Amino acid sequence: MPRGADRRNTAHNIFLKFHRHTAKSMKDLEIEEESEDEDQEFESTPQAEPNSPFEMFHHVMKTGVIYASSRAAKHGFSMLSEDWANMGQGAPETGPLPGAPTRDFHMNIQDAELEYAPTTGDTELRVKVAEYYNHLYRQEKESKYTYENVCIVPGGRAGLTRVMAALGNIQVGYFTPDYTAYQQALGLFMRISPSPVLHRNVHEALLPSEDFAFEAGGRGLGAMLLSNPANPTGQSLEGDELDAYVKIARDLNCCLLMDEFYSHYYYDGENVSPEDGGADDDSNWPKTVSSAKYIDDVNEDPVVIVNGLTKNWRCPGFRVCWLVAPKPIVEMLGSAGSFLDGGANAPLQKLALPLMDLDFIRRDTWALQRHFKMKRDFLLTELPKIGITVKWEPTATFYIWADLSALPAPINDCLCFLEECVKHNVICVPGVFFDINPREIRHLKQSKCINFVRFSYGPPMRNLTKGVEEMGKMISYWRKNQMTSSDYARTSM
Repeated sequence: MPRGADRRNTAHNIFLKFHRHTAKSMKDLEIEEESEDEDQEFESTPQAEPNSPFEMFHHVMKTGVIYASSRAAKHGFSMLSEDWANMGQGAPETGPLPGAPTRDFHMNIQDAELEYAPTTGDTELRVKVAEYYNHLYRQEKESKYTYENVCIVPGGRAGLTRVMAALGNIQVGYFTPDYTAYQQALGLFMRISPSPVLHRNVHEALLPSEDFAFEAGGRGLGAMLLSNPANPTGQSLEGDELDAYVKIARDLNCCLLMDEFYSHYYYDGENVSPEDGGADDDSNWPKTVSSAKYIDDVNEDPVVIVNGLTKNWRCPGFRVCWLVAPKPIVEMLGSAGSFLDGGANAPLQKLALPLMDLDFIRRDTWALQRHFKMKRDFLLTELPKIGITVKWEPTATFYIWADLSALPAPINDCLCFLEECVKHNVICVPGVFFDINPREIRHLKQSKCINFVRFSYGPPMRNLTKGVEEMGKMISYWRKNQMTSSDYARTSM
């Protein structure tokens, strides 16, 4: 099991980065030589390493999923292999679901669709997106979205990058833990100053609206970036609390940047599924949540919604997503797209049109919720049996924020846990990657996420059953062979 001869490599340096609290000196854990031919993960300097032939580039750290996948690749992982339990995957299974409507993905590309699409997107698709929000969330509102409130973008991260590029000289608040890619998005443009918003009560999954008002007003935030429902915890701001967040943003003129990519993945709705006797028509929708419901004026309230086909429609490969915002902001986002990404794929925007039919969305979401709730419930039942607890039971998303504290050392440490998982053909994402720290603005002696991992139940069920089985074997071994995480890092990372 140990690989004691290995020297400074990706895993070892990530361990050093997040274990300042365990070493009397960083030199206690450092190893001088280098032997692995792999990407180096040094965060102490923004420049490339001195021995790199490309010193003109700065080091770009891997996001959590990519880091976990790269560690698995060292042990033979392939996306095509069925021998692996990929519970790190930040995407849903894409195949047909039981009871879901069929999807026709045949294409006949017209000559005109070979041209660039507008940087704000295909008008027909923009109209469909606006109708979706108006029908689900704004039927009782006088102010309605139009296509001019919608900007189609080539993926959610591209959309967030457009937003960050368009922001002025402001502070942008963020929570931890939250989506790992926010670290890069918040650190990329020097006009914005990332500002961590802390919970007064660390045992609360969500920041109460009165605390948000205190933090946003006291810091003078110009914007607040958050995922809702939250990645990785699966918790959701909704109802009066979400209404209050929107009102606070309106009153303080603080732009809410709402990442709503998991807004169809809810498991606590009151309506009855058609398969269980509920009506199969427009009167009976599954539970979904969006801040769009609480906006007074779509062209005045400072709220930008990010969503798309990636998660809720289970088409991550399309790279077709959208930003919904006041018309003046959409115009700026279109301008940003002209120099950042050039716009979304034109033929796939046409292919997406049937997916935006309201009856399709209703039926597909019912099937999605039934299927993913079954997978969620499996993990909630099985993980405690092998000693892994769940801090907050997820009501949404397809993630579980799992607590390793009760496991034996060293696998109560998320980085050691991953290293052992990949030896058993299991992938998860270490919690430290969700403790986002853009530009290293926080001096962290110890990450509050060191004892957590994120498990995804996005992939097919076989990944979950195999993953639990293999992790059970791994945990049993370490109950009899404990060692400190520092010793493990010296010998096995």
